[in-house]
Amino acid sequence: MAFSIPAEPEFGPGQEAEQAVWRQLCTELPDDVAVAHSAQVRNGTAEHEIDLLVLWPNVGLAAIEVKGGRISVENGQWIQSDRKGGHPIQSPIAQSQGSAHALSSWLESQLGSKISSRFAYMACFPYTRVQSNWSMAGTPRSLVIDQHDLADDLAAYLRTAIEQEGGGASGLAPSFMERILVHLRGDLATERTVAGDASEIEDQQNSLTDRQATLLAATRSLPRVRFLGGAGSGKTYLALRKAEQLCREGKRVGLFCYNKGLGLYLRNEVDRWRGNKPVFTGEFHEYALKAGVPSGEGQDYYDADMPRLLREISANISETDKLDAVIVDEAQDFAPLWWEALLSRMRDPLGGEVYAFMDDRQDVYRRWDGEGFGGAFHEGIPLVPIHVDENLRNTRKIAEIFKPFAGEYFKPRASTGLPVRIAPTTTDNALDVASDCLDALIDEGWANNQIALLTTNRRHPIHQEHFENETIPEYWQEFHRNEAEFYGNVLGFKGLERSVVILCVDGFRDLERAAERLYVGLSRARCLLVIVGDPKLIIEAGGREMELALRRAETWQLPV
Repeated sequence: MAFSIPAEPEFGPGQEAEQAVWRQLCTELPDDVAVAHSAQVRNGTAEHEIDLLVLWPNVGLAAIEVKGGRISVENGQWIQSDRKGGHPIQSPIAQSQGSAHALSSWLESQLGSKISSRFAYMACFPYTRVQSNWSMAGTPRSLVIDQHDLADDLAAYLRTAIEQEGGGASGLAPSFMERILVHLRGDLATERTVAGDASEIEDQQNSLTDRQATLLAATRSLPRVRFLGGAGSGKTYLALRKAEQLCREGKRVGLFCYNKGLGLYLRNEVDRWRGNKPVFTGEFHEYALKAGVPSGEGQDYYDADMPRLLREISANISETDKLDAVIVDEAQDFAPLWWEALLSRMRDPLGGEVYAFMDDRQDVYRRWDGEGFGGAFHEGIPLVPIHVDENLRNTRKIAEIFKPFAGEYFKPRASTGLPVRIAPTTTDNALDVASDCLDALIDEGWANNQIALLTTNRRHPIHQEHFENETIPEYWQEFHRNEAEFYGNVLGFKGLERSVVILCVDGFRDLERAAERLYVGLSRARCLLVIVGDPKLIIEAGGREMELALRRAETWQLPV
């Protein structure tokens, strides 16, 4: 029995004739004969396909064009008929001849030597009887396999055709056949890499996130919406798409956030748009300074004095400079007075479009007061709550770790992914062990620009160096260019992500706020999460459910 390339070809609808001939050839031909199905050939710009290609050691090659139905010739025109009627077709022999010549030319270019083996081009009509004495110019009867030939002694018929009609001076040398098979098989031996696997997982996650745009379509008639969703639910994506939609409508849009890193990400994304862009994209404080508010210092200044001064300046703003719509990402980070200040910049403070994208369980700055907006929306149209419950950014293994923080309606939707790792150590040694983890991950094959090392308390020495040199803005630019591994603090990484996150639990300044910080840190990784720290401290910060979640993690003993 001959061997097939591929071993189990896929025959689709309409290829029943090819499948029947393939099966007959494989059954009747000797064990050392190869039968290739659907051999694709490109010769220059011309494309060819050989339905069935036979390689017979010490005999030669045959290209066979298979035609189902009833085949006939009328006045020099080939016709293929079925139950619905007949239609003209190209000469199957000419078709086979062109494919055979194309394959010979291509193989010669690949092998560096001329094909001298006998090579016959043939046609097979498995459902047609052809008279034994039939022939036509350029088509001897011996090059046609009909229904009777297929059922009689196919091997002998095919061998005779190759030896008597095949161009070439000799049989197909077994060693030369092996060289041809290498190119026909086209074996592509690739290695799985962790970086490649991560890219595939993240492309699937991005595809899921794109589907969230249906929420914007479903709420397009609502002028004020509060989108409430857990970590990884696509809120930042939705904020950007909403801003883009409103800009296309010709509206003056302000797209705001609190964190510097997230603000830079939003600007980079907006810069890629071809059409209208928001009149402002970035941090609230930066917006206030650009509007003319003097700079100041201290939390009271930023939370109270700055928004008050912005409201005062807004009393004199021209109508053309006012905003039609305000969009805020990570809205739980906004102080109540900031909302009032932003509404004062709108053409219609009571009914203008406002969209807040938020997760009140990530209230790490403790600015959310339950309602969170102070008195900003006591008058006018209120914000309608819309819940975004599906997690799309993190693998299920990661999502299961922080699920206790995300609420009862939290639904992981992405693929299973790699197990979460935990590297137990003391709090004092956490930074050193986390750095060792980073080096070990790079040795495993992760690219350095796929990794972020985030601390819960102190800055990593590299992060501290940028802080002391006042180069944090440049460091954020480097992060968004994906140039290297990133060292940061959990608070500054809100709204951002990387393929791999090493969460270094090096203590907490305030244990009462530790749960929120854990939630943020645990949810930043898309493919692999590594937790470094004292399990007792982590459980104390996260509670009983955190203890149960950590049991699902894989203990990682770093190589010595």
